[in-house]
Amino acid sequence: MFKWSVDWQMLFNLDKCKVLHVGYNNKCNQYFIENTEIQCTDDERDLGVMVHKSLKVGNQCSKVVKEAYSTLGVINRCFLNKTKEILVPLYKTLVRCRLEYCVQARRPYLVKDIELIEKVQKRMTRMLPDLRGLPYHERLKTLHLTTLETRRLRGDLIEVFKLVNGFENIDSNIFLHRASGTCRWHSEKLQKNAFRLDVRKYTFSKRVINNWNALTQYVVDCTTVASFKRYLDRYITEKGFL
Repeated sequence: MFKWSVDWQMLFNLDKCKVLHVGYNNKCNQYFIENTEIQCTDDERDLGVMVHKSLKVGNQCSKVVKEAYSTLGVINRCFLNKTKEILVPLYKTLVRCRLEYCVQARRPYLVKDIELIEKVQKRMTRMLPDLRGLPYHERLKTLHLTTLETRRLRGDLIEVFKLVNGFENIDSNIFLHRASGTCRWHSEKLQKNAFRLDVRKYTFSKRVINNWNALTQYVVDCTTVASFKRYLDRYITEKGFL
């Protein structure tokens, strides 16, 4: 890589080059570029996502929650008329999108991280004077919202649908493998391979299998993403997810 950068006169900025050692059995070797040692780091940002050496997403969750609270504070200070017609669209447009950015790659699975993110939406619903005395789930029903965990589940299933039906420009076999033989519930069931660590268990290609296989035939038979979202929302409502 260094030789390529010299040949094309695009030298690396060595101060920005870092080494991230991943894995329990990693030997943590030292790496050099032209006799300059590359510094080691515990986490690094890649396309807006903090990647930790343990591959856990706690740092990323803390980062996006801090940004979400900051934006929510601006909304709270700038708008005196706090009605659901004003706050909910602002929340969806400016706050929730931060919490859901790249969620397929860094969906939280620890309870502390899930609750940390959910508190942002809880605070937003308490900003409405008429709803402050109601339980959280009642506030969500009134505002026609679901929990953020349900939103993440919905996002996972939509991405699986896109991969299975070729709507993404990527080979779906990299992530998903179709189950062989007679399948219960629907004909598009996926096979779940063995895993050993929780880090692998909660990656996208593993965590989506059970939820996808539990869908009914009328949901997976959709031919467009829009129709799949519509029938998936109906399925989620029937199952009582909130």
